[in-house]
Amino acid sequence: MKVVRAEVLGFCFGVRRAVEEAKKALCENTSTVYSLGPLIHNESVLEKLGKSGLKIINEENINQIKNESIVIIRAHGVEPSVINQLKNKNCKIIDATCPRVKANQKMVQKYSSNNNHVILTGDMNHGEVKGIAGYAGENFHLIQNPEEAKRLELKDYAEKEIILLSQTTFSGTEFEEIETILKKKYPSLTVKNTICPATNERQQALIDLCKNVNGILVIGGKSSANTKRLFQIARDNCKNAALIQNKDDIPSIFYTLETVGLTAGASTPDDIIEEVENTLLLSYNKKL
Repeated sequence: MKVVRAEVLGFCFGVRRAVEEAKKALCENTSTVYSLGPLIHNESVLEKLGKSGLKIINEENINQIKNESIVIIRAHGVEPSVINQLKNKNCKIIDATCPRVKANQKMVQKYSSNNNHVILTGDMNHGEVKGIAGYAGENFHLIQNPEEAKRLELKDYAEKEIILLSQTTFSGTEFEEIETILKKKYPSLTVKNTICPATNERQQALIDLCKNVNGILVIGGKSSANTKRLFQIARDNCKNAALIQNKDDIPSIFYTLETVGLTAGASTPDDIIEEVENTLLLSYNKKL
């Protein structure tokens, strides 16, 4: 058996930074360290951080955080009202918002301040999108797919600037399709492709990998949006594809394939990728 890794996979810069900030805070403080929502979308990483003392608390339960507590803002970011609540509690805020997400927040705030139409492509249930929406004004429109783009109607579009941007982990292909639809309806549309380059590179690397393997294992948390997109790409481009969280989830058919490709979501750490690869190779060598 041959195991081939995608050229781009695993932890992205923003996620790695958030995890490092959490580890640092846990080492430097004896009091409880809170993560406002799951720090990243990977159950294994969260379990390890939890054993080290990190406590996850959802935004709706922010009132349970004691005054002057240490609170980490996860890579997805949060809306301004949440930051204000923490400041009112005199909490020590460790802002681990991904710099690219932070740039999106500022851009939405800037264009919304002039009462322009701001269109964001993304998943309405994603933490990043909810946070960005908190910086928007009345003329904010969330588009989740091309069908919604076709249904969008802006009555006063001739009088205002229209800006299109994206959740950083959105599908590049879908963004381009939505852009094409909206440009036909609104020729003056200003497009800001704010998808993180690492997201596009990860997806393209997977497409390239699918051409040279018999099966693809997508490693990552099942609640991770970017991991789910990778899995969809894998299914569309490879006969055998599976989404797994760790080595214990590897389907039996993959132990029979000649060449297995590996990719991983932006929240998947190096050690889990290595465990999956070693498990495949060790099983194959035992058969020889």
